[in-house]
Amino acid sequence: MENNTSLQQQLLEAGVHFGHLKKKWNPKMLPYIFAEKKGIHIIDLNKTVEGLQEAAAAMKAIARSGKKIMFVATKKQAKEIVQESAKRVNMPFVTERWLGGMLTNFNTVRKSVKKMQSIEKMLGDSSAENLNKKEKLTLAREKDKMDKVLGGIAQISRVPAALFMVDIGHEHIALSEAKRLGISTFGMVDTNCDPNKVDFAIPANDDATKSIAIIVNYITAAIAEGLAERQANKDEDGGEDGDESAEAKAARFEQKLGEGDERGRRGGAGAPRGNAPAKRRVPGPGQGGRRPAGGGATGGAR
Repeated sequence: MENNTSLQQQLLEAGVHFGHLKKKWNPKMLPYIFAEKKGIHIIDLNKTVEGLQEAAAAMKAIARSGKKIMFVATKKQAKEIVQESAKRVNMPFVTERWLGGMLTNFNTVRKSVKKMQSIEKMLGDSSAENLNKKEKLTLAREKDKMDKVLGGIAQISRVPAALFMVDIGHEHIALSEAKRLGISTFGMVDTNCDPNKVDFAIPANDDATKSIAIIVNYITAAIAEGLAERQANKDEDGGEDGDESAEAKAARFEQKLGEGDERGRRGGAGAPRGNAPAKRRVPGPGQGGRRPAGGGATGGAR
């Protein structure tokens, strides 16, 4: 409870509770609005703490499972904060411009990333010696231009498991692409947005730098915890537990083989009935004695 109070105090000091003007509000934000003061909506910080803790717990679980969370913030006041935080936990980020199809047309975007990486390699390689000054300059400019937009997603080879957005209204294209692909969505939601559009809404002021920083840092810390737990589990598996798990796998494999042999034996026991009926019917005089009266013809037909 004390932690919640101190977190609430920090959020209050950072101005997380300041919403937009009343005339700009989205009625779906009503459950998250505490009051109205001088024509401005005040966000209920209890709801902010709840939403923040839920989102942080979910992101921690995603990070622990080894999946990626993409940070998206193309607003001027959020760019630097988000970029630094994403780099700190080695997560992909988009802070310049959201390219249409960055998720839905991921393969094409990957081709552009590979092109950028090949130019980078060429410039740092001896192959650049054959180029004249103008060609080198053109390539360097092209690489810088691509790096600005694609640099944050250069290290991912597949679509991320989740998207975290600073302003879901501003990042509506990213949000619609994530929805289309069934990717989990997290977002800071101000009083002018619809909180139902994201899976995890964090009601907060998404315009003030201090407000963005406190929310992003809290989430980044949760992701870092998830990654640390994942590493700790890996280290444990690498020791004695690793040998045990190898033994367990071997035992499971042997068990499967045993089940397979047993099924084979059952199948083998059942097969002669169809393949060699004479072996069972001829030696048993009782069987032969029972059939002639009623089922001779049938027996012949079989």
